[in-house]
Amino acid sequence: MGTPRLRHDWSIAEITDLLELPLLELVSKANAVHSAFHDPNRLQKASLLSIKTGGCPENCAYCPQSAHHKEVKLSRERLMDPDKVIAMAATAKAAGAERFCMGAAWRQVRDGQEFDAVLRMIEGVRALEMEACVTLGMLKPHQAQRLAEAGLTAYNHNLDTSPEFYDQIITTRTYADRLDTLATVRAFGIELCCGGIIGMGETIRDRASMLQVVAAMTPHPESFPINALVPVAGTPLSHRDRIDPLEMVRMVATARIVLPASMVRLSAGRSSLNREAQILCLIAGANSIFYGDTLLTTPNAGIGEDAALLDALAGQSSAFTQAGDDPAQAPVSTPELAPL
Repeated sequence: MGTPRLRHDWSIAEITDLLELPLLELVSKANAVHSAFHDPNRLQKASLLSIKTGGCPENCAYCPQSAHHKEVKLSRERLMDPDKVIAMAATAKAAGAERFCMGAAWRQVRDGQEFDAVLRMIEGVRALEMEACVTLGMLKPHQAQRLAEAGLTAYNHNLDTSPEFYDQIITTRTYADRLDTLATVRAFGIELCCGGIIGMGETIRDRASMLQVVAAMTPHPESFPINALVPVAGTPLSHRDRIDPLEMVRMVATARIVLPASMVRLSAGRSSLNREAQILCLIAGANSIFYGDTLLTTPNAGIGEDAALLDALAGQSSAFTQAGDDPAQAPVSTPELAPL
């Protein structure tokens, strides 16, 4: 493959070809890129908290938090108290998390007491010397500026899928709305956390198209979370089967080749992967996991399982352990939002 380099001119056809390579060849190429750009023994743990749950006015077909999905059994919860959120971040840090992500089920940011409270949360997390990431929906330039001033590390705003398939999943906002928000965030020097979901009925070409959009950004998003659909009863996608774990491996490997310097994060759906499938994803280029029993509103791998995974990876060394790691101290278990 030659010397790995950053590219912004990937074509959909090129990325489709990668996704369809023989699996071992694909993983080999991805692992070479991963080793060239990252420490292969470095795995970042992030904790994810839903700070405002349910009642979202968007109609995302995968999301149990949408107010449109009346049959979903999910309790609505108001915005959490900032002091409680900061305390939970401290607990997550004690358990080894380096990044604390907060999600609010909003269509867009609104100025006022609730946004002020989120800014306090960000300031509190940063005071703990943790990375702070939020997902709050669409926002305006002056709001992005306030987030930057509060010290926000990254803003999560997923594309979810390809431009071509997008209106099969969401109709209350457009792809252009997504891209506009990402541009606004970037303009104020905040890192982008921008990924997608596989297993919603999209084609391989759709997956390639989404990656092509992200790869065309200059610079690439610093984080690319990969979610596998978790079908939730009462949502329009509840009938979908879970994807084959090797589809996740292929997506991780291709993302690593196309986005060499980005953090590739194993996100929603990881609970359905056995230990060996997760390790194969790490070999293929994933270098971050969400750590905690729940991701917004869907199950995540258990703390004990993750401790065993990290032990297996470390072998006789301490390569996959971090200062402050204590398997007995579990990050808080919190309800999950839409996939990060």
